[in-house]
Amino acid sequence: MRGRGLPVAMRGAARAARLVGMAATGTGTSTGIGTGHKRPHPEPAARIGTHDGTFHCDEALACFLLRLLPRYQDAEIVRTRDPQRLAGCDVVVDVGGEYDPGRHRYDHHQRSFTESMRSLRPDKPWSTKLSSAGLVYCHFGAQILAGLLGQPEDGPVVTALYDKLYENFVEEIDAMDNGIAPAAGEPRYALSTTLSARVGHLNPRWNDPDQDTEAGFRRAMELVGTEFLQRLDFYHRAWLPARALVEEAMQRRLEVDASGQVLELSQGGCPWKEHLFQLERELALPRPLLLVLFPDRGGQWRVQSVPTAPHSFQSRLPLPEAWRGLRDEALSELAGIPGCIFVHASGFIGGNRTRDGALEMARRALELRGGTEST
Repeated sequence: MRGRGLPVAMRGAARAARLVGMAATGTGTSTGIGTGHKRPHPEPAARIGTHDGTFHCDEALACFLLRLLPRYQDAEIVRTRDPQRLAGCDVVVDVGGEYDPGRHRYDHHQRSFTESMRSLRPDKPWSTKLSSAGLVYCHFGAQILAGLLGQPEDGPVVTALYDKLYENFVEEIDAMDNGIAPAAGEPRYALSTTLSARVGHLNPRWNDPDQDTEAGFRRAMELVGTEFLQRLDFYHRAWLPARALVEEAMQRRLEVDASGQVLELSQGGCPWKEHLFQLERELALPRPLLLVLFPDRGGQWRVQSVPTAPHSFQSRLPLPEAWRGLRDEALSELAGIPGCIFVHASGFIGGNRTRDGALEMARRALELRGGTEST
């Protein structure tokens, strides 16, 4: 049957699982259908070199990504620090003390290495020092995505997803491997379940009798490959379509409220925050958006404050302090708005049984902050 009749999401998941298995084991990603002509002298399989011993997230991802390319799909992965063996490899990542894309050498440990995405591609904003994962992604990422998605390498879909995957997947791996903290100062809590940490736990324990790392490295490739492809699928099928929904809502924001600072989304659950910030810049809105309305899955409505930044917990305009932590009739009576359900204790979100009630909560929040006209 080969997947006929399956929902698109299931077909996509099945294909992703096949790609992970193939890329992790080196069994190839071609269809296996020949032309009927046998080559008398088949070319030897390519070889990808990386270091042996303790493995990390960056070289596991680098090797997985390379095997998604047709010329490396059947490549043998040679894990060694022997310079002679590495010299015989077609591409070397994370070892060798050399960055030379012309010879496909992608190490980042040498003192002279300071490259970032921005230094290698000045049209990109990211200044985090690259690891072997970032180097492979920088040089081959667009080609990989184009092949996976069946889209032009220089088209808008690949361009948008290339940037999104670097910023929200690969850059973290680059930073973790290079010892770059996500923020200055002492962290408030430990981050112990990152992808890099989970890859690290696949290494043998220090006191295990068997210190062989080959099987663990294969599992690491499967882990990072699965998460990379799942993230790509989400961004392609969910995150990217959400942009059109947010842009449409922006174009009709004045129909919702005369202030132009309330956005109404026709569907709830879509990832709107990053699109909102990007579209605000692109469309040069005269006034910042402050509140967003959307229906929930139960048919009720939410009013949520726009954060000060895409990943911030601070709100541009929290719901009124007097409302926070109240529910149902007590909230409706205090606010003077029928149908109120709740307002979060921090004021970042509230709910109402109807669309009109949620809109009235938003308008009242604008009025109570002062200085903003609304109807």
